[in-house]
Amino acid sequence: MDQLNVKEQQEFQQIVEQKQMKDFMNLYSNLVSRCFEDCVNDFTSANLSSKETTCIAKCSEKFLKHSERVGQRFQEQNALLMQNLQKR
Repeated sequence: MDQLNVKEQQEFQQIVEQKQMKDFMNLYSNLVSRCFEDCVNDFTSANLSSKETTCIAKCSEKFLKHSERVGQRFQEQNALLMQNLQKR
């Protein structure tokens, strides 16, 4: 990053922010699709049943915890890779 001039740093930051937003939207979309398919099955009412509401809450929590754990493992693996590259 230090080798980039101010304009390049700003452009890089904008690209990173766009990527983060895209990743967040993909995560949210996958969460909605997954939990809707798994939990909502009664279309005779405009409202969710208590069973569906509970299922969606549990599904969302599990999905987000899983995504967080995958992100942590990715960071751990990336740190190990960087550490090994610096040893060479």
